[in-house]
Amino acid sequence: MENDYRAIENLLYRYAEFIDDGDLESLARLFSKARITSAAMAEPVDGEAAVLAMYRASTRLYPDNGTPHTQHIVSNPIIEVDDDGETGHCRSRFTVLQATPELPLQVIISGRYRDRFGKFGGQWYFTEREMIPELLGDLSRHLLFADSQLRT
Repeated sequence: MENDYRAIENLLYRYAEFIDDGDLESLARLFSKARITSAAMAEPVDGEAAVLAMYRASTRLYPDNGTPHTQHIVSNPIIEVDDDGETGHCRSRFTVLQATPELPLQVIISGRYRDRFGKFGGQWYFTEREMIPELLGDLSRHLLFADSQLRT
């Protein structure tokens, strides 16, 4: 059971690692069996191809190193594995820092994730992620769309 908790926790951290590295393909693979939702999104996004398209359309990657110049910090994970041992869920917090030549180091957004997970072939996968942005800073150098969509 402890290995299940660690495997789920590592999914949270891999997401942060992949987005900060600008590795959107690996990030999308984490959601190959998942749906992403947010009050700021018109429609849910389902599966690897759609998740990849969403991140490509929304995340600014800088040509100097192919990353968004961010550091995503996932914290306070409360992980629960269901009695069946094949499903679970987690509540966590996120904080995103960014620095660019034009933007001094600062927090640009923070909020919560509500995630669900399933075990397929002995491996854990995301099955659902709800993104709940709560505190918004200067997202102009991170997003490729107007951040007014997030300010609902």
